[in-house]
Order: sequence, then C-alpha cells, then structure tokens
Amino acid sequence: MSHIYIYSPSSAVRDKAAFRRGVARLKALGHEVEIDEAALSSHQRFAGDDDTRLAAIGRAAASAADVALISRGGYGLTRLLGSLPYKPLAKAIERGTQFVGLSDFTALQCAVYAKTGAITWAGPALGEDFGAEAGPDDIMEACFDDLLCGHGEGSGWRLPSSDAPALTALLQQQGKTVAADGPELRVRKATLWGGNLSVLCSLVGTPFLPATKGGILFLEDVNEHPYRIERQLTQLLHAGIIGQQKAVLLGSFNRYQPSPHDKGFKLQTVVNWLRSQTRTPVFTGLPFGHVPTKVLLPVGQQVELMVQGRDALLYWG
Repeated sequence: MSHIYIYSPSSAVRDKAAFRRGVARLKALGHEVEIDEAALSSHQRFAGDDDTRLAAIGRAAASAADVALISRGGYGLTRLLGSLPYKPLAKAIERGTQFVGLSDFTALQCAVYAKTGAITWAGPALGEDFGAEAGPDDIMEACFDDLLCGHGEGSGWRLPSSDAPALTALLQQQGKTVAADGPELRVRKATLWGGNLSVLCSLVGTPFLPATKGGILFLEDVNEHPYRIERQLTQLLHAGIIGQQKAVLLGSFNRYQPSPHDKGFKLQTVVNWLRSQTRTPVFTGLPFGHVPTKVLLPVGQQVELMVQGRDALLYWG
C-alpha cells in the first residue's frame, strides 16, 4: 500500500465527480489517499488564491507521501514560480516523495529541476486519468504501479511509419551508414526533460527554464492548432534550445479543430518543417500527453534512447 497525497496547485477542480471517482479508484487499489485541505478550493479560475496554492504545495512536500499527485492541470503555476518552496520540495524528493503530474505542472517540474536538480515525474492527474468515466487506462495504471513499486526502468513505443525515412535521411545527411534493416540511433546519458509545449515556451528567458544541453526534450500539448504548435516550436528553435538537444520526442497534440483556411496544413506539416530546420533527430508517437494511454517520464533523469527501425526505447533503469 502506498500513501498518495492529492493537491491542487493550478486550476480549480470543476469536475467534482471525476475527482471523487479518482480518489475511490486509488483507494480500491489499496492505497492510502490523503486529500489536501484546499484541494477543492476555488478562487477565480484557480484552486484558491496564490497563497492558498503555495501552502498546498508546501503541505504536499511535508506530507511524507510516496506520491504527491495533482488533481488537474489548467493554469496557475507560472504565477507561483518566484515563491515556490524549492528547498522543502527538493528535500521531500530526496526522502522519497515522487511528484507526479502533467500539463501546467510542467512549470513546477522545470523550475524545480532548474533550481535544485531534483527529479519529478511527468504522468497522470487524478481527475483526467484515474477519474475518467471509462476507468484508468491499463498502460497508464501499470506505469504508475511501476513507479510506486520502484520497478520502472523505461518505456518503449512503435514509431509512426514516417519516422524511419526521416531518420534515414538525417543520418545520410550526416554521412553515417544506415543498416539494411533500418536506421539505428543510440543516445547515451542524456537528461530527459520537457512537458507541455505552451508552458515550456512561457519559461524561455526566465531562470525557471533548465539550461539543458545535450538532453532529450519531450513535448506535448492540447487544444493548440498546428500553426500555433509550429509557432511555439519556432520559438524553441530560434532560442537555440532544439539545436542543443540530442533528440526531440513529440507526444500527443490533440483536441484542436482544423480550419478550411489550412489548405492541407496539418500536424505532419509542422513535423516535416521542424525536421528541415534542425540536425537534431525528431521522433513522434511518444505515448504521453492529454490522452488516456500515457507512460510516466522522469524529468531531469539521465536516460538512454535507442531507436532501431520503428522501435524506440527510453531507458533509465
């Protein structure tokens, strides 16, 4: 049995039914679930005013829980970055509390890593994942269990068919030999970092963006049209961030509405354009983002990336 602390550092919980379902399902799995006193607070669009949410983060750090799990993302953490309790958060992580979340949580994850070097986990949220009406996704739940048991060593996935030719072309451009059974790439000892693209872009030029060179950057987003995704990727490109990485992994970009004005401009257009602008390998299909099936990823951890044909593996065990 694990001790899981639920708190709300970002937007207010509007779907109370999903919140209750998530708590009930975690309890049904045998976990001790502790709910922060302000988890269901509401102030404007936030889960309480800034001081309330800062106090909740402090209580999560002091909880001695095995996992501190956000109730939801939304917006609100970038307002708090100048006042986060960085030392207590780092000490809590050192003692064994795993901080887990996604979306707006990217702001806290990047800031904590930039300021302290502590590792957090990109993963599920209570309501969206454990509280889903259809129930938790099996793969997500298995990855979460691996985290709780300390057995998580990596994540593998099948690359889309368009990725192998793109990697082949990049390797040939760099004068490297491509194996007969498909392109191969191995990246050793690179820092895995990233998260939500919009949030990450909002940190560029601030002390809360990790100065990660030679890393592996993973990205996802939701409700963003492909042209907005391209605009944000352009910012990371022109800021020199993408060019400093050993690889870029693109997760899910979903819940946007195409427009008749697009005239064939789509997400794959954006990916193709990005690949034409950088020598950094860009891979897609990472099972992470605002989708039911998501893996857990250690932000700030040294990892290895292995690609063989269409098979990709991130390993940190």
